[in-house]
Amino acid sequence: MKYEILYPEAFPIVKFHLNRGEKIKAESDAMIAMSATVDVEGKMEGGILSGLARKFLSGESMFFQELHAVRGNGEVLIGQAQPGGILDLELDGSYGLRIQKNGFLASTEGIDVSTKVQNIAQGLFSGEGFFILKASGHGTVFVSSYGVIHPINLESGEEVIIDNGHLVAWPDYMEYKIEKASRGIVSSFTSGEGLVCRFRGPGTVLIQTRNPDSFTDWIRSMIPVASNS
Repeated sequence: MKYEILYPEAFPIVKFHLNRGEKIKAESDAMIAMSATVDVEGKMEGGILSGLARKFLSGESMFFQELHAVRGNGEVLIGQAQPGGILDLELDGSYGLRIQKNGFLASTEGIDVSTKVQNIAQGLFSGEGFFILKASGHGTVFVSSYGVIHPINLESGEEVIIDNGHLVAWPDYMEYKIEKASRGIVSSFTSGEGLVCRFRGPGTVLIQTRNPDSFTDWIRSMIPVASNS
C-alpha cells in the first residue's frame, strides 16, 4: 500500500493510495476526503467488550473507521483533530507498540489495536490512567501528537525521565515506571512536575513537544468566572 504524509512541517495529513480491495483502519472521524470508489464503515474491533473498554477505560471511541476501496482504486485523506505531528511506524510482529490515549490515528491491514491494562502502581499514578492502547501485528501504524513528535533513543541501561503528559508511544519491551518528579511530595507539585515516567533502554520513546492537559488548563484560566451577584 502506498501513502504519503503531506505538510509534515505543520498540520499534516496522510494521503493513502489504495488499490481495489485494500483497506485501512482509522480513528473515528479521521477521514477528511475519499474517492467515490471507497466505502467507509464503523467497526468495533474485538467485539462489544473491546469497544466498551476503549470507550470507558482508555477514553477512545468505541468504533474505528474502516475505509475500503470496494469499487476500484482510490485515495483517502485522513487527519487528526488537534494541531500536531503524524509519524508512521512499521511493525514486523516481533514486538508491540504502547500508545497513549488519543495517540492512535490509523493503521494498515494486519495491525490489531487493543486496550492494555497497566499494573496497579503505574495506573494509579500515571496521567494516562489504568489503560493505554497496544498495537501489534504486521503493518504500519500512524501515531499523532499535540505538537511535534520527538524521538528519544536510549542505549541498553540508559534511563530518561519524561513528563506523563508528553508521552506518545513506546515499544512494549521497554521497562518503565511511574514516580514523583522530586523526592518530596510538596516539592513535586510546587515545581509544576508532579509525576513522571522513568524509561530504561534499549528502545525509543516518542514524545510530543506540547502537553494537551496543560493547554486545557491554560484555556480554562483565560475564561472569566461568572459572578453570582
